[in-house]
Amino acid sequence: MDYELDERKEKILNAIIANYLETGEPVGSRTISKNTDLNLSSATIRNEMSDLEELGYIVQPHTSAGRIPSDKGYRFYVDHLIAEKDAEVADFKEMMIEKTEKMEKMLKQVAKVLANNTQYSALISAPAVHGKSVKFVQLSALDNGQILSVVVMEGNIVKNKIISVENALSNESMLKLNMLLNTNLNGKTASEINLGLITAMKESAGEYSDIIEDVLSSIAETIADEEGLEIYTSGATNIFKYPELADSQRASEFISAFENKDELVSLINDIQSDEEGNHTGIQVYIGDESPIATMKDCSVVTATYELGEGVRGTIGIIGPKRMDYKNVMDNLKSLKSQLGKIVRGEGEST
Repeated sequence: MDYELDERKEKILNAIIANYLETGEPVGSRTISKNTDLNLSSATIRNEMSDLEELGYIVQPHTSAGRIPSDKGYRFYVDHLIAEKDAEVADFKEMMIEKTEKMEKMLKQVAKVLANNTQYSALISAPAVHGKSVKFVQLSALDNGQILSVVVMEGNIVKNKIISVENALSNESMLKLNMLLNTNLNGKTASEINLGLITAMKESAGEYSDIIEDVLSSIAETIADEEGLEIYTSGATNIFKYPELADSQRASEFISAFENKDELVSLINDIQSDEEGNHTGIQVYIGDESPIATMKDCSVVTATYELGEGVRGTIGIIGPKRMDYKNVMDNLKSLKSQLGKIVRGEGEST
């Protein structure tokens, strides 16, 4: 990696490359002075461009007063772009691993406290992102005709995918694809990535349209992926305190359902679907209204807690139909209001 560029030269080089990639036209000092926040005169920029040319980062086509990037300039740009994005992805991963470990411990404790306070069964789902949007996409060349696609979604969810290509891409083609993807996808949710947008992107990508399709499929997989939904439970055996639920067969079915992640994921998804657009926070499912057959003799009371930017989870209490609804709702409302602060480290678990 080169270390001979000072900050000003680096900014000017980046501006030249960005302009050239966008327009395909040689870039002059006036363009740089108008389109950047460098606050430098055209004369100063011309001097810096002359230095960059001497150093081999840009070249001047003989028919134009402007400059275009050289291979060395592209290499500098790509190396710094990859280093920057790799650092962002690494930071995201490290932060999420640390947060996940702390959150798992905290949510288990919350479920335990809730079950003890109510003497019913409690569950809580880890916060997940709903209506995920794309934060950025990074394509990087690997060996053996492969490309690494890194997609970072809202909530700092990272999805990596290896894409095989018949022919290696030039630095310029890779940069153009990165710009095409990020310009069109940054901030977009699944519903906004429609057929018209996909068709336009594939047309712009030309011979590389298959790569665009692979990246879009990776985004779709990330949005649809429900494997990461974690649910923590406590107090399953509390049902034995209530004669109408203590029958051995019923109790066995209930505990099996309560400990079966697939059924609880289905329950949470049904609850969250019912709550779309309804942010009053408390839902009550009595008897046959329960989405799970083995809980038809129970009542399920749930609340949604929100952490902002579409990140939310579900808290639930399951008990007999004759449960103390007021106490349950008071506990859920109290926890719902506290949970955001707890997760952000502004308060302690109850």
